[in-house]
Amino acid sequence: MYLLYLFAWKLIALLPEKSAYKLADHVSDRIYKKNGKGIKRLRTNYGRVMPEYSAQKLEELTKQGMRSYLRYWFDTFRLSKWSKNRIISTTQVIKENLLRDPVQAKQGCIVALPHAGNWDHAAAYFCSTGITLTAVVEKLKPEAIFKKFLAYRESIGIEAISHKEKTIPILTQRLQAGKLIALVADRDMSRNGIEVDFFGKTSKMPAGPAILAIKTGAPLITAYVRYLPGGIEIIFDETIKPTNSGSEEEQIKLITQSMADNFAKRIKEYPVDWHMLQRIWIDEEH
Repeated sequence: MYLLYLFAWKLIALLPEKSAYKLADHVSDRIYKKNGKGIKRLRTNYGRVMPEYSAQKLEELTKQGMRSYLRYWFDTFRLSKWSKNRIISTTQVIKENLLRDPVQAKQGCIVALPHAGNWDHAAAYFCSTGITLTAVVEKLKPEAIFKKFLAYRESIGIEAISHKEKTIPILTQRLQAGKLIALVADRDMSRNGIEVDFFGKTSKMPAGPAILAIKTGAPLITAYVRYLPGGIEIIFDETIKPTNSGSEEEQIKLITQSMADNFAKRIKEYPVDWHMLQRIWIDEEH
């Protein structure tokens, strides 16, 4: 499996661009037609996000959402070949000051984002413009694939920390040094997840972003990354700031709900680039 994965990574990186993305759409459409577990989950998640959609429109969204997801993987296989100029020129940012101002002021900044668009491209943009970042990554199996991804992200300029490490002390230290950290935060099915209202149903999201904002005073903002025909657009939004009223537990819940509300707003606007192929609402079956 690992050798096949490596072969695909190398092959797709070598293909002419038009051929590579034509292949991506072909592979995506075949996966969609097979209607496996991931496609069924994607369709169900879209159905909760866009309940007003007809069955036909929901099917088209699912098909295009899968194409967007495959575009992410094909981008990943090719991004290390891109020049800094290409990474920068193919990125548009809305409200970029929400990130740059606190980093330049040495306050540090926490960016929370959902599984949308290509967050590696977004990270490469900031690394290419002088702001490196720290991110928590899931430890994949087998170990060889995890190491390949680790090397890839480090080549972009990302300091990648395994989610199995004690991340809060490390991230606190980075923020106190005025650094940027990025956390994918639209799903946490563990016992420690914070319950939030998400599209009218209960979901769980990680407490980490809110804890770090309270602990360090660094601003917590959200980012939604969506695809454009020739690149990506990053949309930043503020979350509510910690206050002195209420317990820390109450503050964590309020801030996490604010984060969830930002995610919901942007997912509703641009659902096709939200790649959630896993269970996210707690009332659903596994």
